[in-house]
Amino acid sequence: MNYNESTENYLETILMLSKSLPVVRSIDIATELGYKKSSVSVAMKNLREKEYITVTDAGFIYLTDKGKKTADMILERHQLLSVWLEKLGVDAKTASEDACKIEHVISKESFDAIKSHVQAISHK
Repeated sequence: MNYNESTENYLETILMLSKSLPVVRSIDIATELGYKKSSVSVAMKNLREKEYITVTDAGFIYLTDKGKKTADMILERHQLLSVWLEKLGVDAKTASEDACKIEHVISKESFDAIKSHVQAISHK
């Protein structure tokens, strides 16, 4: 996993957890991703330094505007690509796994084209 992919996965995970938990902590991220807490701590330090997140003294993790923008973009890509692949006949688990891989490498231009196509056929 390259740096951008790792960053994007962490941000997407924080966003998803923030929708279901009152607060997000490193242990929640470690549990969700199946990583060691020490690995997540290093990643959170990097995300904080890059100004994607803030961390309170109590250890609560919040996305900054910059972090939320990136997380929202990745989540949108994941959801749309998953649905699109499922509509093409791919089983849900494989579609989600493949969407997770594609979401990090697809260009904005290609994603926007797929998004327009999916929206056009959804409104027919």
